[in-house]
This record gives sequence, structure tokens and C-alpha cells, in this order.
Amino acid sequence: MQLKLPTVLEPFREKLLATRQSFIRVKPEAARPASWWESKVGGLPYLPAGTAYPMAPDGRPLFFLAQLNFADMPRLEPFPERGILQFYIYDDDLYGMDFDDGENPDTFRVLFFPDTTNDVAALQTTFPDTSGFDLLPHHPEVSHPLSFELAEEVAPATDYLFWQQFGAGFFRQFGEQEWELQDEFNKLVNSQGHKVGGYAYFTQDDPRRPEDPMLLLFQLDSDEGMDLMWGDMGVGHFFIREKDLRAQDFSRVLYDWDCL
Repeated sequence: MQLKLPTVLEPFREKLLATRQSFIRVKPEAARPASWWESKVGGLPYLPAGTAYPMAPDGRPLFFLAQLNFADMPRLEPFPERGILQFYIYDDDLYGMDFDDGENPDTFRVLFFPDTTNDVAALQTTFPDTSGFDLLPHHPEVSHPLSFELAEEVAPATDYLFWQQFGAGFFRQFGEQEWELQDEFNKLVNSQGHKVGGYAYFTQDDPRRPEDPMLLLFQLDSDEGMDLMWGDMGVGHFFIREKDLRAQDFSRVLYDWDCL
């Protein structure tokens, strides 16, 4: 892969290239009605008949954020080859995130349907009223279909895996250039954008703990084209442990978002 680096960091090129990971780049399309089973942000979810719509403890429905149809995506281990994965969040000032327990599913939910159908008669087509939203990062009534491409990236300085590889004080060795060099590196090597897998981008701190490693399941960035905004130009994340992902168990996902 091509990698542009500041001249002073050229001696670290091979070590940085050793951190390469594949990921799926997620590309939103212009708003349009989408089919039940299409990958999309917003709109109406794919929900088999008889499946309970996700609700919060206060009895209010959660809001459909996005869904991914793995059958339409490039193959990427250890993600499923098929099935529809969905994300729901809550209408409050934290969009359903729990600062104290990011895995608390009371006000967000991740659903997975491993076997899907294109038979509309087998699906729910009416849902609880979610028109009265106040505080959401997106417009849930508008659907933006998604397309995908396989890509590759190296570890950015926003992901804790970079610091595991290079050490917590890596940029300090450059003395007075420390912050200027780190800013330049962050512009050249970053993991912004919508994606499945790969490295995560943060405007603040990585919430994961090195002793409990988790993979990036889905990153949904702020996007003017979708009028989607996490706080002040922030980014939303869903993380999962590799063993849970391989088992297609999405009951212990970590939900986090941050902003400037």
C-alpha cells in the first residue's frame, strides 16, 4: 500500500506497515427509498414477522440507526458471510450511550438475523411511532443506501493499538517537534469515515481496555451529505470481542461516541 510519511518518520515505515489491516469502507449514497434488506443508514429496518421491536426500559421505542447486509459486502474475516446486522439508539442527550457501562443495552441495541428472506410477506412493515424524536445524530425517517469496498490501512495514533506497537511516548523522542509531528502524522494517517473492521478514529480517547481487546464492528462518522452529526463533528463506534464476533453473538457490544 502507498503510505506518505513525514521525512523524520521514514525509519519507522516498515514497522508501521507491519500494522496493516484490511477493512470495509462504507460509502453512503444519496437519500432514496431503500428495500427492506438493503444496507442503509436510516429508513425502515428489516424485521422478520414476530420479532419484537427494540424498546427502552421506559417503554419508548429505540430509533433505527443503520443496517448492514453482509451478503452485499466484500468478505472480511472474522465477520459473517451473510446476514443482516442492525443498530438502534435512543433519543436522549447521549444518543443512548451509557458513560458508566458502554455495554449496557438498555438504550441501544444490536440485532443480527443470520438467515434472511426477500419475501416481504414474511416481514414486519409497520412499526412503533418514532416520529417525535428530539435528540438524534441522524434523520431516522430518511434512508441512505450503502455500498462497500475492501481497503487497507495502518494503525493511526488515535487507536490504542498504535501505542501498543510504538510505545506511549513515541512522539516525545522528537523533542520540540513532538506535537507538530504528531499533528502532521494524524493528517496523513487517520481512520476517519464510515467503516466495518480496521482501526477506529476518535476525537477524544479510545474507550477500550488493552486487557480486554475488542474489534471495531462498525464506525459511523459525522457526514454532511447525510446531515448526520454526532455532537460537534464526532464519530460513533460499536466494538465487539473477536470470540463473540466469530460466534455471531452480538449481545455484548460496546457502544461509544465522542466529539470535539
